Amino acid sequence: MAKNLSNVVVSGLSGSLGRQVVLKRDKAGRTIVSAHPTYKPDRVFTALQLNHQNAFREAVAYALSAQSNKIYAKKAAGTPLSPYNLAVADWFNSPQILDIDLAGWTGQPGRRIRVKALDDVLVKQVSVIVTDQAGALLEQGPATQVDNLWWEYTTTATGTGVLKVTASAQDLPGHTAQLTKSSA
Repeated sequence: MAKNLSNVVVSGLSGSLGRQVVLKRDKAGRTIVSAHPTYKPDRVFTALQLNHQNAFREAVAYALSAQSNKIYAKKAAGTPLSPYNLAVADWFNSPQILDIDLAGWTGQPGRRIRVKALDDVLVKQVSVIVTDQAGALLEQGPATQVDNLWWEYTTTATGTGVLKVTASAQDLPGHTAQLTKSSA
């Protein structure tokens, strides 16, 4: 990809030239040149395309309300992306739970369960649910963030036998991810 920041031919131009070329400028001041889009007037969208269009409408609605969020503004600073661009991308990227670390947990109160959670912008919260083998709730609550990836939950109940730990992570748009791990 060629980069030229002071081209006298396209400097400051934007718009369409003869329905063949489109020129636009990004936040970094770069001029983007592309072919003019063409569409068939009788085109029919597939179900997958219609679903994606609806998802994009939701992402745009979210981004319009979230673009003033200081988290998006801070992350966009110094990049060619705007807070709006980041909010749209964040809408399409759900958080991930990469690991549940049960190494320090023995089923006793006061022990730590660690959860490794990741998102493209920010994991807003992580919660932990502990159940017994039959699925009965033993305890639940929010985890505390200890660094960029790891969250910790301190247990309050005593559990015996095979226990299940379910961790949920939520990002800024409200999307969630879950992962369950057994103690045995």
